[in-house]
Amino acid sequence: MSVIGQLLSLNIALPVAVLHGSREVETGIFKKPSSRPLYLAKTGLDGDGQADLINHGGEDKAVCVYSSVHYPYWASEWGKDAEAGAFGENFTVSRITEQSICIGDIVRAGEAVVQVSQPRQPCFKLGIKHGLPKLPLQVQQTGYSGFYFRVLQEGIVAAGDELVLASRHPAGVTIAEANRIMYLDKKDAAGMRRLLALEELSGSWRETIGSRLAALEAAQD
Repeated sequence: MSVIGQLLSLNIALPVAVLHGSREVETGIFKKPSSRPLYLAKTGLDGDGQADLINHGGEDKAVCVYSSVHYPYWASEWGKDAEAGAFGENFTVSRITEQSICIGDIVRAGEAVVQVSQPRQPCFKLGIKHGLPKLPLQVQQTGYSGFYFRVLQEGIVAAGDELVLASRHPAGVTIAEANRIMYLDKKDAAGMRRLLALEELSGSWRETIGSRLAALEAAQD
């Protein structure tokens, strides 16, 4: 086991109503750092919540993670500092990036044990948070997506906890590779099969990639 990063900030929020154009939407994206340790359950952190439980939350997406490594880039883009929770993440972490973490990797954080399940897919609510409608697309294009953990063992986590790699998945399919297959090389059938071979891949990504591969194979018949 090796230390791969640190949990710099724990960020939570309950859903609130905000205006999006002429309509009102509910969102839990306005995360703020917690000043105390929190219990991490199978469905997420104590005191946190999501409004859209179809596209956010659930056991496969219990913890949204974003790397502070990317914050200087966004600060330069925005002309202001990026603060913990800027991307609606629950864990702001050091060192770990999309190139260094793999689907199925198991990590210890405080008392909890978590597993990488899929990349984060930013939605329009991230744009609402910053008043930047194009931000979700920019996140996708940079590859600075973040990712999700599922919770294998519940427990208390706190800012300052070391993130310890307990087990590296033998397939070695990084979050960056999964993003490439999803967004850039959409006809990479071999890549899709590698993703689908991962039992640890989230159900939502399995459904999307599986449907895409089926359509691609049908078109080749």
